[in-house]
Amino acid sequence: MTTATAHQAAPGAADIQLSTLMDAAVSAIGGTRRPGQQAMAEAVETAMSGGRHLLVQAGTGTGKSLGYLVPALRHALVSRRPVVISTATIALQTQIVRKDLPRLVESLAPHLPRTPTFALLKGRANYLCRHKLDGGYPVDIDPGALFAEAAADPARGGSERLGDQVRRLREWAEETESGDRDSLEDPVADRAWRQVSVTGSQCLGGTCPMVESCFAERSREIAREVDIVVTNHALLAIDAFDSHGIIPDHDVVVFDEAHDLTGRVTGAVTEVLTPGMLRGTVRELRSLGVAAIALDDASEELRESLELAPDGRVLGDLPERLADAIGQLRVQARTAHSDAKDAGEDGSAATAGTRKTVRANLQEIIDVCERLTAPGEDDVVSVSHSQATGRSSIQVAPLSVAAAMRGAILEDRTAVLTSATLALGGHFEPAAGEVGLARADRTGEDQVPPGDDAGAWAGLDVGSPFAYPRQGILYMARHLPQPGRDGPSPAMLDHLTDLVEASRGGALCLFSSRRGAELAAEHVRARLDLTIEVQGEDSMANLVRKFRDDEDASLFGTLTLWQGVDVSGRSLRLVTIDRIPFPRPDDPLTSARQERIGRRGGNGFMAVSAQHAALLLAQGAGRLIRTDEDRGMVAVLDPRLATARYGGFLREAMPPLWPTADPEVALGALRRLAEA
Repeated sequence: MTTATAHQAAPGAADIQLSTLMDAAVSAIGGTRRPGQQAMAEAVETAMSGGRHLLVQAGTGTGKSLGYLVPALRHALVSRRPVVISTATIALQTQIVRKDLPRLVESLAPHLPRTPTFALLKGRANYLCRHKLDGGYPVDIDPGALFAEAAADPARGGSERLGDQVRRLREWAEETESGDRDSLEDPVADRAWRQVSVTGSQCLGGTCPMVESCFAERSREIAREVDIVVTNHALLAIDAFDSHGIIPDHDVVVFDEAHDLTGRVTGAVTEVLTPGMLRGTVRELRSLGVAAIALDDASEELRESLELAPDGRVLGDLPERLADAIGQLRVQARTAHSDAKDAGEDGSAATAGTRKTVRANLQEIIDVCERLTAPGEDDVVSVSHSQATGRSSIQVAPLSVAAAMRGAILEDRTAVLTSATLALGGHFEPAAGEVGLARADRTGEDQVPPGDDAGAWAGLDVGSPFAYPRQGILYMARHLPQPGRDGPSPAMLDHLTDLVEASRGGALCLFSSRRGAELAAEHVRARLDLTIEVQGEDSMANLVRKFRDDEDASLFGTLTLWQGVDVSGRSLRLVTIDRIPFPRPDDPLTSARQERIGRRGGNGFMAVSAQHAALLLAQGAGRLIRTDEDRGMVAVLDPRLATARYGGFLREAMPPLWPTADPEVALGALRRLAEA
């Protein structure tokens, strides 16, 4: 990142033409002018200068990062206010900060009155806490757990003990300049990281004895002085909703990976209550000398009542015993919150940290209990029982975040939303509605008052420069049985093996479940003498690197790979998708949203489940063609893509590859491609 002061006069910036800057940027990366990229950049500049929201669908190969970063840099210098760039994934944040912006700044600086500056901003829990390292906070785990295996980095074989990871972190703390978890060369388990970090609510803030050397505070100070602030959807939303003041004041925000914006925001504002949260809080209270017997009893009652509650969405009122348990828990959490105010008052920094942590945890418990006791009209409450862990939880999530996003984010600033998959079926309205711009979101709720110009927006699809019908094939295996609930069918596994054999590897095989990926990998490994990498057997970075470096290797995995792999050339010549990725029909939010649309006379399945599946299919299929030279096949091993009534809608959302449902044609094409 750059650290020079940015918000100073930039005379002459307004006189510099966008086309001049675009030419310099394209030349610096050794590229050529692309009509779609140029059209996008001009539309983004118009939106930023005119204060009108913009949605841009920019297909793979457009170079959309350049299409918004160049006008963003120019706007920041002209307006003398920062522009915020928000992404969904760490991978894109890293690319923008470590690759795109450094090259752009270097290439544009000779044409600008001064050199633009930028910084990456993350939530506090992403940074080491020096005070916690110095013993200023309680240990978050039982001492015995320090000797348990952590398995954070699969490359270490899962044999590294948690205590060893914590020791590694302490050694790293003496060397790191940023304290940023993502700068670790060897990853650690979340449990280990929690021993050296704190959340925003746990932080002592200005009263911390080590505030002057705080990594998180340093990152925020830098962000307040730069032209471009790169952050993530969840942090931006939480900051806007709760007015924390983490993100510097700005009048323009660009949401890249905007197809995932509302999902990330929904996750950020979803609240969960578990008995485990309470056990840890009771333990911390007792370390301060607070007995917390009544809170402990309330925790046990919550555990028992949750275990008796049915799994899934709660329709109507909570079960009586569960409602009583939550009500009693709220009372006891308030009492404990008050008791902890002056507890353990020995003046030590460690006690202050413990007190701050426990009171923050109690306030979180109180807030969740109050929301569960009187949920809003648009709140969806559900109970979950994990078969893997045997633990139960209750959560409350918003049916829609459109009104909240409109009020907290869009009314006071101009937003540019962009993605390769934003206008599914050629329509921007569903995406606009989800963030509060269109007249109605996918739940059927009106979001924009009539005559309100603050909701004015435009949509632009700049297409893709790739010749998809000549570069790739969409193979729909309509002869296979329809997928069931019992995992991959023998027929599907055999056909998958045939496809991977015909392509001689080079396959990215995407699955709707981890178990499905593992079963398929086991099946193919037993029949082919090819390298098969599986998600979970190594770190994601190592898996993608090995897949990229070995033309005959194949990579099997789940949702992370659907959107996070960028491999071009012969290393990726086949993408397989095991089934249409519909959300689970019993998913609480999915069912609630579909029901609301149905009550308003709409088609809930098409508006919610089919839209969700179309987005993921478009993202998954988009892994195949990344450059003009790429060739290959997307094979969907679910016959419904070819046979179901909604198949046409799903296919329309995918890249326009040449279609076939003939297995012999598909296998022959893969064999020829492997021999080329």
